[in-house]
Amino acid sequence: MKPIIIALDFENQKVCFDFLNRFAHPEGLFVKVGMELFYSAEPAIISKLRQMGINVFLDLKLYDIPHTVEQAMEQLGRLDIQMTTIHAAGGAEMIQAAKRGLIKGSQAIGGLPAKLLAVTQLTSTSESQMQSEQLVSASLKESVIHLARLAVDNGADGTISSALETPFIHDAVGNDFLCINPGIRLKNNHADDQKRITTPAQARELGSNGIVVGRAITKAVDPQAAYQIVKQEWEG
Repeated sequence: MKPIIIALDFENQKVCFDFLNRFAHPEGLFVKVGMELFYSAEPAIISKLRQMGINVFLDLKLYDIPHTVEQAMEQLGRLDIQMTTIHAAGGAEMIQAAKRGLIKGSQAIGGLPAKLLAVTQLTSTSESQMQSEQLVSASLKESVIHLARLAVDNGADGTISSALETPFIHDAVGNDFLCINPGIRLKNNHADDQKRITTPAQARELGSNGIVVGRAITKAVDPQAAYQIVKQEWEG
């Protein structure tokens, strides 16, 4: 499965479900719940989405000491989510702890652990920003490859990164390692705050294992029609 994940970047639960109700058959959709919606609607929203038959990518990008991340991931693992995120820059011990927590949480509910995805460099970050603000002297490509290798070596299932980086991540760590790509825009969309963007068709050609699409669908006059356009491009 190579999902199209709709980013539900809404301010509250009502707006979220008003949006989903515009789909004739929301069951089977794959959605991303990020910090804004999760902190507003709390974990109960995950249960509601799962009851509707919707797959959930919970994108909280955890980054803390290993013990804290492990305990937090155990709680997230109990929510029956399908994907979740950490920052690869948190290091080897933190990545390992996140994986342990997810496994423990999923075992507690008799389910499968969520795929653990490690953020390399945010798609809103340019190489010049990374070098000047993070004091990373490597190139963006070198940084992304290094963090992808750190992630795979310590139990992560994939990365969250720009589709532009998918080919060299797969070259470095293998095609079984998931590359889930945000920063997806249709040709007539604005880039907004994203720097390293692609269309769904470009992401497919670059070998993406899944795309995260927000405003191209959620801000469309007809979200279901926009989703179908993305789907047609993505599936070729």
